[in-house]
Amino acid sequence: MTELLLTLISAALINNLVLQWPLGVDPLVGAEQRQVHALGIATASLMLIVGLLGYAIYHWLLVPLDLTALRLFVFLPLSVLLIAPLLKLLSRSLPKLSFDGLWPLLLGNAGVLGLTLFNAQDDQGFFHATALSLGAGLGFWLVLSLFCDLQQRTRDNDVPLPFRGLPIQLIGAGLIAVAFLGFSGLIKT
Repeated sequence: MTELLLTLISAALINNLVLQWPLGVDPLVGAEQRQVHALGIATASLMLIVGLLGYAIYHWLLVPLDLTALRLFVFLPLSVLLIAPLLKLLSRSLPKLSFDGLWPLLLGNAGVLGLTLFNAQDDQGFFHATALSLGAGLGFWLVLSLFCDLQQRTRDNDVPLPFRGLPIQLIGAGLIAVAFLGFSGLIKT
């Protein structure tokens, strides 16, 4: 149980898919302020579902049939086909949040595919894959919230002309990544 909790914290803070591994950066730039939590919930849910299904398909179907070379051709359609039903389910269960227009942001999120490849590469069990998938989704949501707050603060403050827009966003993302590096001593293995 302790190992699962450490895996969850490690995936969210230390080995963050957006900051440590630059996967899933596209939705950070394309997200609107009003859709931050909707995109965070949708991405965390998609990472959890695709991570678990990808783990099960890989280890319980592709490995016994010796078809491991086809993992990319299985994981990519799996993640794409689950986006629309997930968004419909989330919009019905959480009617206060707007899930309209999130399909392209979820489709372009390479973090989902990267997570399924990490789960396939590292066989430490189904519960470990669950903790890793949930931690990666929560870590993405945290970074998305921090990055949208950074964008709001740079819009409201006087930023010098050469740094406006993407340059200040990249500097801020680098500073957030350095701050997350402080968590690297949190868990010793």
